[in-house]
Amino acid sequence: MKFGISEILSPLLFTFLLLNIEAFGQNKINGQGDLFLLQEDTQARCANFENPNGEKSSGGKENKSAKGHAFEVIKPGGKKTLCNIKGNGIINHIWITLADRAPQTLRALKIEMYWDDCKTPAVQAPFGDFFCDILGKTSAFENELFSNPEGKSFNCYIKMPFKKSAKIVVTNETDSISSNFFYDIDFSYTKPHEENVLYFHAYWNRDTATKPGEDFAILPKVNGKGRFLGAHIGVIANPLYKDLWWGEGEAKMYIDGDKEYPTLIGTGAEDYPGTGWGLGVFNNRYQGCLIADSKTGYYSFYRYHIPDPIFFYKDFRATMQQMGGGRNKDVISSIDNGARIQPVTVGNRFGMLIKLLEMKNTPNIKDKDFPEGWVNFYRSDDWSSVAFFYLDSPDDGLPKMADAKQRTFNIK
Repeated sequence: MKFGISEILSPLLFTFLLLNIEAFGQNKINGQGDLFLLQEDTQARCANFENPNGEKSSGGKENKSAKGHAFEVIKPGGKKTLCNIKGNGIINHIWITLADRAPQTLRALKIEMYWDDCKTPAVQAPFGDFFCDILGKTSAFENELFSNPEGKSFNCYIKMPFKKSAKIVVTNETDSISSNFFYDIDFSYTKPHEENVLYFHAYWNRDTATKPGEDFAILPKVNGKGRFLGAHIGVIANPLYKDLWWGEGEAKMYIDGDKEYPTLIGTGAEDYPGTGWGLGVFNNRYQGCLIADSKTGYYSFYRYHIPDPIFFYKDFRATMQQMGGGRNKDVISSIDNGARIQPVTVGNRFGMLIKLLEMKNTPNIKDKDFPEGWVNFYRSDDWSSVAFFYLDSPDDGLPKMADAKQRTFNIK
């Protein structure tokens, strides 16, 4: 005798399952989740110059509430505290626009964020780099976490919880006035967060001339429990290498005690943002390349580990190998041009990979017996990045960000 599911389960349990399946389907209407469910103890607020801390019933008091304080200027060396919120809540969205959006300006403006009265910033980054405009030449785009609707404004949708306070500061480290600076910070006061709620962090780094054989640090070692969220990465290819490809290096993630060898490793720099065989302009939810200019050598790309979460429970760091590739004659031409090159592998026409660093006597690329094919080699370029992560402390212990002079060097 065969039985259906309604005959096996008790009528009460069967009814319960049906109701919950139906409710689940209703809650996911059009992919909108639980938008129509009332959330208790959640109060919407917005901080801007019209109401700096988003206080209740305090917006638009100037000029008889007729657009009396929509923007300000930030003088050279000056800073503006965009919010200094007290209480328990979460920042949901940040929008900013300003008149001067030149590459040098976006690198010299600094954004910092502080959580729970911590004296050191959890976020310290150049303004443009933070908002995915890492080399200051990005046009309109939209991804899962950031957007620039028409190339004129900057939006961030990363959730940033706080338990006691939240402070966001922008500092003008340019030599000119930053005029017509507008912003909105949309946040919510909420009921107390659970203990496992983490703090948002962002760390910027740059090396204008990486050393061949040494990996670039996307995120130096951080201690604690957390989640690596992803990175914005910018490359200015060294012209000494002419048209040789710069993106053969592999992304590495060192998790919970890894030392010499990482737990996670990729297959190439262009593979990390999800493409391959070079890098062109594209814009997806979790990965993209917003600048790919072979003439100037400017490239910028991003990758967010949202569907593929990377958690750590003791410590974490992330790096990118500094490696390029090209055909023998082109590599030799760049060496003759003064480029620093250390060959590491050769892929020949039979599909074999010759591992030069495992050979007892590694031949010189100019020798007659050097294998012919695609040569991968260590090289030196200008790399910069913003790493995004969550941590169980508002203080990440990372070094202070470089000054504006180093940040803006060779940014055109």
